[in-house]
Amino acid sequence: MPRVAIVGGGLTGFVTYLALRRGGTAAEEIAVYSPEPDPAAAWRRRAQAIRQTHMRSESDGHCLPTTFPGLAVREAARRRSMRPLVESVCDRYHPSVGEFLDHVETLRARSSWSEHVVPARVERIVAVADGFELDGSGPFRHVLVATGHPGLALPEEVRGDPRVVHSYEPHDYAESVCVVGAGLAAATEWLNALAAGATVISVRRREPVRRPLNVPRQYLSKRGLRYFWKLEPAARVRLLQELLGPSYPPGAVWDTSIERARAEGRFRVEASVNGADQVIAATGFLRGCRHDPLLARLVEDHALETADRWLVLDPDCTVPALTGRTRTLAVCGVAGQYAFPAADTLEGARYAGHAFLRRCRTR
Repeated sequence: MPRVAIVGGGLTGFVTYLALRRGGTAAEEIAVYSPEPDPAAAWRRRAQAIRQTHMRSESDGHCLPTTFPGLAVREAARRRSMRPLVESVCDRYHPSVGEFLDHVETLRARSSWSEHVVPARVERIVAVADGFELDGSGPFRHVLVATGHPGLALPEEVRGDPRVVHSYEPHDYAESVCVVGAGLAAATEWLNALAAGATVISVRRREPVRRPLNVPRQYLSKRGLRYFWKLEPAARVRLLQELLGPSYPPGAVWDTSIERARAEGRFRVEASVNGADQVIAATGFLRGCRHDPLLARLVEDHALETADRWLVLDPDCTVPALTGRTRTLAVCGVAGQYAFPAADTLEGARYAGHAFLRRCRTR
């Protein structure tokens, strides 16, 4: 019987599975609980909805257990050019969405992932002696929760408006489009709508930060993380709220089209939703562990500590009250940001996967 369970079969759970396999854990020791066998299914739907063409996360935009080498090596061989490798070393290589999805499918077939997916959605995790039961199955000695984003966020002021569609739902573009939000999805929608010939009105609560990644690179370093972990809960929450504000990358790919459209009278910023033909809510996802039914039940059943909307975790992404010498309960993905600010990225998945592997190896 498997001794390790991954709850959630999206990209975060997939990266953890690959890290376990690379670290010597046999596939037969792992059970993955997921209603969908394709680890890229949810991500693919969102990428298609916003017409995403390339990965934001530079050279880290892949699912391999180690950061380097990534997809740049494959493209360099295909193109017979050193340029992708040079760009990768300089963190300037952005694989295309198509290349990324092909890469996921290759790893999925090679790793025996599908054979170890249990087609079920876990509703309750119960701590028992030396492990955990998942809806009565188990016990499993080590469990990693990777349930992903709990749902799409829709601002209260546009609920019930028949013009509204979320950016991560399939849609086309009307003649005039009001885009609510200011992060990467919103910026992508500005360009999409402009390319479709629309007039775009940007509605935003605050100005976006321009940076390559959704979290400053310093918080991916050991030094930055040591600083982050030393913060008291209230200070850590304030920093997370600041770090996770709206942002999108700098560069002419965004600025040239927007400035041209502004000069033509086809792009402007307003304070509230107006009479546009269409309203696109580029407002991301519901935030907080209490929006995730499984995590909310876990917090309630075991009286776990929270800080604002985050579940309090140790630096290795484990739940301190339920992790000990003989068992592990870890949380990764967006719900793991209290341990790693960029937890909802592929780099964050690698971080959590390796921390989980260390626990599984030694216990």
